[in-house]
Amino acid sequence: MTVRVLAATAAVVLLATVSIHAFRVPQPEAEEPAGWPEFHGPRRTNLSPETGLLARWPEGGPPLAWKYTGCGVGYANVSIAGGMIFTSGNVDELEMVLALDLAGRSLWRSPSGPAWRRATPGSRSTPTYDDGAVYVLNPNGRVAAFDARTGRTLWNVDLVERFDARGGVWGMTENLIVEDGKVYCMPGGAKGRVVALDQRTGETVWANTEIEHTAAYCSPTVITHRGVRQWISMTQRSVVSVDVETGELLWSVPFPPRAPQNALTPIYHDGHVFVASGHRTGGSLLKIADDSREAAVVWHRRDLDNCHSGSILLDGKLFGAACRNGGKQFYCVDFLTGETLQADHTLGKVALTYADGMIYALGYQGTVSLLEVRPRGFEIVSRFELPRMPANTYLAHPVICGGRLYIRCDDDLYAFDIRRN
Repeated sequence: MTVRVLAATAAVVLLATVSIHAFRVPQPEAEEPAGWPEFHGPRRTNLSPETGLLARWPEGGPPLAWKYTGCGVGYANVSIAGGMIFTSGNVDELEMVLALDLAGRSLWRSPSGPAWRRATPGSRSTPTYDDGAVYVLNPNGRVAAFDARTGRTLWNVDLVERFDARGGVWGMTENLIVEDGKVYCMPGGAKGRVVALDQRTGETVWANTEIEHTAAYCSPTVITHRGVRQWISMTQRSVVSVDVETGELLWSVPFPPRAPQNALTPIYHDGHVFVASGHRTGGSLLKIADDSREAAVVWHRRDLDNCHSGSILLDGKLFGAACRNGGKQFYCVDFLTGETLQADHTLGKVALTYADGMIYALGYQGTVSLLEVRPRGFEIVSRFELPRMPANTYLAHPVICGGRLYIRCDDDLYAFDIRRN
């Protein structure tokens, strides 16, 4: 047995122990305001507050500030807080969580569990930063907390052991929400479909066993509807809402996909929730009852079958990328009615983010497009090419923070300067 395998095996054994001892999260000195602390940023809207950005790119694209090679194999996005960048990736036998400074220099890396080696190998979960720590879900079902400054493991929980977690074909892919001292996640197991863990210790706060179905690949959102704070996500066959204080199931709506790819983070606005799944399932708008005890379908469109791309809501307009029947369209529809305002068939399958009046669209083989948002749609104004890769290589969603556009491509992380001079 090689030294590398021995070290990896020892790390996995060490991680299998669940620490339930309380800890005090160290507070970094003179911490900068958190800019993009979790998947899709603050409140998970995927809307960056950045301004002063380029409205057009020069030929060849914006200047490259730096490129870091060493992220490992994976599809995790980046989160950014306290002057640090966090992501995760497979390195040999282990999945590693890593931190960089804003100049792209490595600060630390720590194991979060065994590497995912089955369908589509690689990391999935973007580290969630909160109060001096980062939290990550390993695709094999381990939740771990790390000191953000040093990478020291603070605690870890095996969701399979504790809740009989049941992931899908592609493992567990959820990006964790941390709020009010709790870490929320969906093990999808008989002993806990959706659970809340104590942020400081990893101990179970509550575990919902009312929900019928197992976990999908969806990252949730937490919203307040008429005074009720609720966690909303998709299981393999439904859309569900849970009271964040008690874990009680508030409402559930059937949403069985044609292919098991319920992955889109729900979009909430003014009592309505948009959800979608890929491969001809389509997208639906739901309306939550005033008492949050039920929800009903307002409209459904089979051609809005968003899979991995993410959706963006701006001024009542819903933007997303559909892939119905193998064809692809980038769409802009009215959020409340589902009426098409504009559609484009040239962009293909793209992952999205937004900042300063522009939508950034990352194609799954490396084409990056800049779209100006218009009153009834959009206009493609700039484009550049990253190294051409096989389909579905560029699955991590782009991130805009601190005047930079961050793009993860497997082992590489690019940081482009997109500020106006």
